[in-house]
Amino acid sequence: MKKIGILYVKGSLPAFENFGELPTHFLKDNGLVNGKKGHQVLDGLIIPGGSIMESLSISPEVETVIRKMDSQGNFVLGMCSGFQVLANKTDIGRKSPCPVERPGLGILDVTFHPLIGTDRVEAEVVDESFLTKRIIGETVTGFHCHTYGDIKGDAPPILFSSVKRTDYTDNPRKILSGVRNDDGNVVGVMVHASLDENPILNNNILNYLDADEKDIQKIKSANQELVKKMKREVGIGLEINSEYPSSKSPNTPKTPPCLMIASTGSDSGKTFLTAGIVGVMRKMGIRVGVLKVGPDIRDLVPSLYLNKEKMEKFSSIQIGGLGWKDLEETITDIQGQGYDLILIEAVMSIFTGLLNEKTPFSAAEVAKAGNIPTLLVTACNKGGIETAALELASHVDMMHKMGIKTTGVILNKVYHEQIAETASNYLKNTTGLDWVGKVPKAQLAARGGTPEVEIKLEDFCQKAIETVEENLDVDGIIKMAEKPRFTGYSSYDEILKDFD
Repeated sequence: MKKIGILYVKGSLPAFENFGELPTHFLKDNGLVNGKKGHQVLDGLIIPGGSIMESLSISPEVETVIRKMDSQGNFVLGMCSGFQVLANKTDIGRKSPCPVERPGLGILDVTFHPLIGTDRVEAEVVDESFLTKRIIGETVTGFHCHTYGDIKGDAPPILFSSVKRTDYTDNPRKILSGVRNDDGNVVGVMVHASLDENPILNNNILNYLDADEKDIQKIKSANQELVKKMKREVGIGLEINSEYPSSKSPNTPKTPPCLMIASTGSDSGKTFLTAGIVGVMRKMGIRVGVLKVGPDIRDLVPSLYLNKEKMEKFSSIQIGGLGWKDLEETITDIQGQGYDLILIEAVMSIFTGLLNEKTPFSAAEVAKAGNIPTLLVTACNKGGIETAALELASHVDMMHKMGIKTTGVILNKVYHEQIAETASNYLKNTTGLDWVGKVPKAQLAARGGTPEVEIKLEDFCQKAIETVEENLDVDGIIKMAEKPRFTGYSSYDEILKDFD
């Protein structure tokens, strides 16, 4: 059988996409496959995305395997962060006053620099490689999900993506998104899901391996077993195992109940708490999906690292024309997918964009239109616990006027338990809510506390799980979710009336 490895180390996202259902074996940080050196066993290797560079996950043993496979003429495909592994270096200091550089292996003669991209894209093939043989001039589809997507260097280009928006700004153009080495057996690309959405790319890989029909069937069977094994582990290297729920269970709802995790503003901890809740639910044997309001799908990465689900075409809910799928389509698309529950992470404040005449342009409008209950989070570290409690109370009142159901609130980044307890009692009396959570400020590294700044997925996710387990009633959160029902968006004039 042809053996195709996938790098399975801390910070990697081997389930972020299906990779054409090609991987048959894990390559772990010891560089071994079934007790033998990886380059002696594998016919090809896929290095997935994630935080591999930030997590410093490439061991000397893995480096040796990659270099040996290159020299032997085996194919090596790096996706996003995996591409960065193969490059000369990556500047991961997006919010640093000076570069924060991580060296790669230097197999592909390029460097990476900060550039945020989260579009669904079409990419034009401009040169041949093991991946792009005989399709020069054609386009392939997929999506970008990167913080460091500005590629510079002299490696031969093979893909250019047409993007609409980068660094939060509309800027339509073509950008470099794939290169090869001189021999064409090592390729790096930024277009996630390209193997899943474009069968020609899969066929090119199989042809490069001289795989016949019997080989292909064996690859498919081995991949199914690999995926089952992969999904039994929550995250990677966290030493958490949980049986992955079957999508064929008679108890799985056709339309899964949904709950929105929203906030009173940015930097509230939505992504951190959502990831922790997802991790705890997976430990409980619940198959939980995650969606994002708006286009910044990077916020979903920690949750997807933990629950081993892939980014779907419906993972991003459109607001103001930004994002991937309309809410009504999304509610249809999640049906029958095998999820027990869906968490929807909102964007910025739940009211951000509400007074924009484009409809919808806020998470509040999405929650109202979909009859989606909301768990509201605020951070106490900026204005103090008292201000945070007042913000929650005023937000809950306004959401009630709009017809949005608030099921609970969370005081996050709490620094004084006694004041927080007083604030909690105030919120219960003022809002009528029984469910008020209090979460202390998590001790994370100074940098790496948000998905767009040098995050180490394994550290971020482990701390998120620990924080949620110790401080929140997840059983209570599960009970908050309800089946969504699309009723249509309010007009801008109707929204204004809610403020009267």
